[in-house]
Amino acid sequence: MIRKLSLDSPRWLDFDGVTAEEVSALLERMASTAATGTGDEWREAWAYMAAGLMDDGIVSEGAYAVLPHLVEAAAALPPGRSVDFWVDLGCIVTADYRPPVPADLEAGFSAALRLAERAAVQSLLAGNADPEACARLVLSCVAFAGHHMGGALGRLLDPKESGLLLVCPGCGSDTEIPDFFVDPVRPAFEAPELLEPLQVRQGEHPWGDVAAAVREEALGEGWEPFLRVARRVAETGLPPEAPGQAVLCLVAGVVAGTGSPPRPTREWARELMMLTGYFRCWDCERTWTIADGLTENPVGAHPRNHVATVEPASDGAAAMVESAAADRPYEAVSRFRQDGTALLAGDGSLWGHVSAFSDSEAGAAGGVDALAVVTSQGWPTRVAGGGDRGVVCLWSVADGRLAQEPLPGHPDRIRSMAALPLPDGRTLLASGGDSGTIALWNPLTGQPVREPVGSWPGGVTGMCAATVPDGRTLLVTATPRGAVLLWDPLGGEPVGRLNPYGSPIQSITAVPISDDHTLIAATDTGGRVHVWDPAVDDPWERGAAVQLSAQSLKDADHRVVTVAAVPTPHRTVLATGDNLGAVMLWDPATGAPIGDGLASSTGTAGLPVITGTTLPDGRTVLVTGSKRSRRLRMWEPDTGAVRHIALDVALTCLATAGPELIVGHDRGVLKLPLSRP
Repeated sequence: MIRKLSLDSPRWLDFDGVTAEEVSALLERMASTAATGTGDEWREAWAYMAAGLMDDGIVSEGAYAVLPHLVEAAAALPPGRSVDFWVDLGCIVTADYRPPVPADLEAGFSAALRLAERAAVQSLLAGNADPEACARLVLSCVAFAGHHMGGALGRLLDPKESGLLLVCPGCGSDTEIPDFFVDPVRPAFEAPELLEPLQVRQGEHPWGDVAAAVREEALGEGWEPFLRVARRVAETGLPPEAPGQAVLCLVAGVVAGTGSPPRPTREWARELMMLTGYFRCWDCERTWTIADGLTENPVGAHPRNHVATVEPASDGAAAMVESAAADRPYEAVSRFRQDGTALLAGDGSLWGHVSAFSDSEAGAAGGVDALAVVTSQGWPTRVAGGGDRGVVCLWSVADGRLAQEPLPGHPDRIRSMAALPLPDGRTLLASGGDSGTIALWNPLTGQPVREPVGSWPGGVTGMCAATVPDGRTLLVTATPRGAVLLWDPLGGEPVGRLNPYGSPIQSITAVPISDDHTLIAATDTGGRVHVWDPAVDDPWERGAAVQLSAQSLKDADHRVVTVAAVPTPHRTVLATGDNLGAVMLWDPATGAPIGDGLASSTGTAGLPVITGTTLPDGRTVLVTGSKRSRRLRMWEPDTGAVRHIALDVALTCLATAGPELIVGHDRGVLKLPLSRP
């Protein structure tokens, strides 16, 4: 029995804005609804009172005196009419800031939670709740049962949201997974394992009927093992040691079995089931269950020997899946952060300085979406950048000053750039615009070589320079509609075509295989990689091109979004990146992967950008991040060392100039060192 307190008790008045009379009035309205089965007047009064019991996430101590009486009244309501009350109560008992239950109220409040669990489960089984409300109601029931996964209630997102924010149990860093929620038809990973034996909760519990409501066919083919886990957890009554992943299976299974209407409920339940996967922390590089990242200080959390991957759906969304990986010892990761103009290591020591490239007039460059490094014998190295203002800027790498006045060459945004080293020793600069125009510049004088050409629908999304054995240097351009053309840069006419399948291209790069022969690698919007030889006239002919191993791509579940050429001391290799931040290296001569690659990282998940170089001391360094993020990873493939860099700008593109990393961002260009001076 719930120990009742007198309405005259000062405990009732421990929270602001609610009086004993208002509490009595609410109880009377709830009793009237319970007696007649009609009337919702109590809802408005409860909403007002709930705001007093928990203000801005902070629970009042007086709540522990009031709630037992309200729980008793709500338990008498018709089950289908009390869903909102139990969800609100679940939010209160799982709030981040809750004072300890006073000793003299502990017995009554504990009894109230047991009653709330039984009554809320009855409301759950009554059905007719929409998908989101049903999921929140299940988690409220879990919270009343005393399981730590009830704390996920505050982090359960609206189905319309696509991202997921997690907290690493190891280091406390926030990890965001963009485009997490999808509606997978079949699971791409295995159901979580249960502890053996799974202890049965002591005493009576109301979850037996819930187990019966979890039907194995409720989610469709392939999901039966997950629903069997859900039933077992319900049958045991949610003992505290039940794994969080398994409890999330129960949440999703109950939503599928009791929510309404059926089709949206089933889709949302499958999306919730994806929460039983894994995520990799950006900061500590350890892999955890998503369940561990949804609650504060999760019980029994420990790193897993799994890596998290995302399988893109046909609509471009992504779903979290898990794949087995070999156990790897945890190693500390070097971290760097920008502090003004300084780049500081994790111990506070100075790694180097961050330099901002200047404009001759404030904001001339604007956001920079494309970069190209221009080297020419007898001239200092320059960096070209273009972006949303349609102008080309040329900076000196040494001091970051503009080498020329900004060059207005496009009527719209510049999306791609490339340096073209010609056989006569000159180097030209090409730029591609949003409307499909291609401009050609002399980077030493800042003068256009000829008038812009072309008008390709969808814009020029990528360009690079190709050297062919007959001595020519060709400009290669790509569009999102699949046109990959070879141009004579001086004549301004297309002289060949690649991509015979016409796949829409999203990234393209040149991969030198000798001093006078370059292959072209590209990835299409379906995540496939194509390698072509521009030296052959017929695009269907293979020439020297070797395709990447399809089996290796499949085994790694690597759906490529971007490609980049990375010079090493002995050859140039191809780097491929996916939307999770994973990077693989490939031998262009054999099409085989090189080494283990760089594991996925939610800190750099999203549309990736990659660049690489070999430093003067012989070390190959690859840098990767995602567009519009503020984080980079600097990876040495030979040693596996990874450094994390947190910047103060949202990056858009990357390039290297010797030992310097060039970062294009939403407001201009930065330069920072790849090694300590």
